[in-house]
Amino acid sequence: MTVQPSTNRSVEEHPANRTIGAAVSSDDFRSLFRGHPSGVAVITATGAQGPVALTASSVASVSADPPLLVFSVSALSSATPTLLAADSIVVHLLDADDLDIARLGATSGIDRFADTESWAPLPTGEPLFRGVRAWARCAVVSRMDAGGSTVIAAHALQAHLARDVESDGASAALVYHNRSWHRLGEHSRVG
Repeated sequence: MTVQPSTNRSVEEHPANRTIGAAVSSDDFRSLFRGHPSGVAVITATGAQGPVALTASSVASVSADPPLLVFSVSALSSATPTLLAADSIVVHLLDADDLDIARLGATSGIDRFADTESWAPLPTGEPLFRGVRAWARCAVVSRMDAGGSTVIAAHALQAHLARDVESDGASAALVYHNRSWHRLGEHSRVG
């Protein structure tokens, strides 16, 4: 696929955009990232309407000292208003054993917290799904509007690692690639 600049100016004019010029189309941009696998996480928070959760493939480590991470949330997600208002959140870093939780956070129109055995609030109030590979309770330190999404930066305050990555390849990472879930393990090693 060859990506050509688009003449479609569907993005609202912004001073920074005026000097950049034409942009690739949204379809071409999605195609670029469809072939770029990413890790899978579920982000949770509690608001006035109760707990919310969403599955995110945009979580990235930014700094180890201080321990900072970023992720983005779409304005289209029902969880976004609560996440934008939250002072603290929990980022659940998932592996293939956590696929059901990834699917739960990605499914629209359901009560993600109906199974009261699968989660519990932390003493600080944030919802935590039990048994996940790893999680971090974070303080939200920054928010930045980015197109139809918001990028959230968070400072890890507390963390728990239940299953570490095994040196023998026994653990299986969960990644999202080309609109589907994949299990990475020793069988997928190429180098």
